[in-house]
Amino acid sequence: MGEMVRIAVVHDEKLLRSALVQLLRSDDTLDVSSHCLDADGPEPGAALPADVCVVDGECLTGPADGGAGRLRARYGDRLVVLATAKRPGVLRRAFDGGALGLVDKNAPAHRLITAVHTVAQGERFLDETLTVALLKGAEMPLTTRELGVLALASQGAPIAEIAARLHLSRGTVRNYLATAVRKVGARNRVDAIRIVQSAGWT
Repeated sequence: MGEMVRIAVVHDEKLLRSALVQLLRSDDTLDVSSHCLDADGPEPGAALPADVCVVDGECLTGPADGGAGRLRARYGDRLVVLATAKRPGVLRRAFDGGALGLVDKNAPAHRLITAVHTVAQGERFLDETLTVALLKGAEMPLTTRELGVLALASQGAPIAEIAARLHLSRGTVRNYLATAVRKVGARNRVDAIRIVQSAGWT
């Protein structure tokens, strides 16, 4: 038997985390542990012992490099992210955050095991089914400001509150919202929010 590869599985949902652990433990060369991203544990600078970290892309939420940055601080740069082509924004966030591996959630189980071994060697692994979606993720049409205004609107914030929080005039907020609706080809503000969230851009 070759040298054991230490794997940290990170997922906020216990059942799915357990399923991933069992899948990876089917390979006798993998030493697998599981963790919750938000659980109490080492400080961001104190990495847990692992050669590869496997994480669901949905955990990499928030500002650019937010979740991925925290994981790199704990586990280093060897991230394998589970994602889907339906969420190009999530893919892009993982890629830009430094993930070496991107695995399609709809791929056969052996693809994840292959990805883990590939990334453990410091090499990149990208499921071919995710390539087009990754490129689409790079085409996010909104500016950072437009996305920020739309994100606050999605939380139910009225124009006046958005303007106050972002130090903008109400007219400017309305203009940003109108531009965002037009850029994503939406019918209205609610439709624009749906499109942006479905793509994983927020």
